[in-house]
Amino acid sequence: MVKHLVSLSDLSKDEILRIINNAFLIKKRWYDYIDRKPLINKNIALVFELPSTRTRISFEVAGKCLGANTYFIKFDELQLARGESISDTCNIFSDFFDAIVMRVLKHEILLEFAKYLRIPVINALTIMYHPTQALTDIMTIFEVKGFRSDLRIAYVGDGYNNVCHSLILICSKLGLEMNVASPKGYEPAQEVLNLAQEYAKESGAKIKVYNNPIDAVQNADVIYTDVFISMGREEEKEKRLRDFSGWQVNKELVRYAKPDYIFMHCLPAHRGEEVAPEIIDDPKHSVIWLQAKNKLFIASALYLYLLRI
Repeated sequence: MVKHLVSLSDLSKDEILRIINNAFLIKKRWYDYIDRKPLINKNIALVFELPSTRTRISFEVAGKCLGANTYFIKFDELQLARGESISDTCNIFSDFFDAIVMRVLKHEILLEFAKYLRIPVINALTIMYHPTQALTDIMTIFEVKGFRSDLRIAYVGDGYNNVCHSLILICSKLGLEMNVASPKGYEPAQEVLNLAQEYAKESGAKIKVYNNPIDAVQNADVIYTDVFISMGREEEKEKRLRDFSGWQVNKELVRYAKPDYIFMHCLPAHRGEEVAPEIIDDPKHSVIWLQAKNKLFIASALYLYLLRI
């Protein structure tokens, strides 16, 4: 049976930990993997509707370094734009490729691809979820803070956000504590919170939502934020900037966290909006570049896991 990664609901706790542990192994032995080329003769399609820097580069470099042939395809250049059905398109992709990495705005489109594809599809971002980012984030947290179950992660900003949704799911699967603080009207989707509460019953995770950033950041080990205007929300820019006034992660806010907190951001960042420059560029606390680099190793581990290598 084909294994997809559409959201983190597709992975068990054991599978998540296995992928992260394999990512650490690949990072440690990167040049051994390059020499061995475990993806030799595999063909991987990268189908992107939306802009991407880190995610596209990580999946493209991972594929090529591990021996695969990678093909970048613009979503709007497919015959889908002229009315071809998704099922017909999936037949072609399944015959020519061994895996597909997709970034599309509408989550429903990715679900439709997963329904018809006979090869693994990896969600490289939809408006609803960004699972590869959350895997990278937890890998980075474990690398800096250790494999601990008592970690407290605080997310400040837009809760109805693909990164926040995926972080909620992965924390609830792993039994971690996550506090989300968002202005009223920007809380995480209820369906995501409902899933998280179900997973938390088994894992012991604690997922809480606040409308005050200080409440979320109290004694936090990790402070995480994202842009206030995500892809697909550009027409809401003026309203969002008004609604998120006072929600910046800055020196005043981080003093409520633990003294050894780390700051995370999935990037790209808008310095001076969601985060103050002195916070994101602080070499003592900010781990954004380690976070970005680890996307390469998560991409590699996902290829090997989903292709059963």
